[in-house]
Amino acid sequence: MQPSAPRQAGNPERWRLLVNGQVQGVGYRAACCGQARALGLAGWVRNLADGSVEVQAEGNPQQLAELRLWCERGPALAQVTGVAMTAMGSTGDDWFEVRR
Repeated sequence: MQPSAPRQAGNPERWRLLVNGQVQGVGYRAACCGQARALGLAGWVRNLADGSVEVQAEGNPQQLAELRLWCERGPALAQVTGVAMTAMGSTGDDWFEVRR
């Protein structure tokens, strides 16, 4: 497990990102998890039955915006066609994981 960057103090936000396109079977979840941890975010990423990927991430708005930009590109083999974002209430999570 990679260590996470330190989380910023303050009032964290939580964003739900739904990523569409060719995003399953290309290492998207593992790469997203690594990126989120490097940014110091908490939350999780998982595949959905419709072929999309769901990300829930918590941190400061700048960190979340950086993750969203990464999600719009994804890893090298991904072909992202869109990312929808919804704000959510924070949960206080302090880890980021891949969910099945």
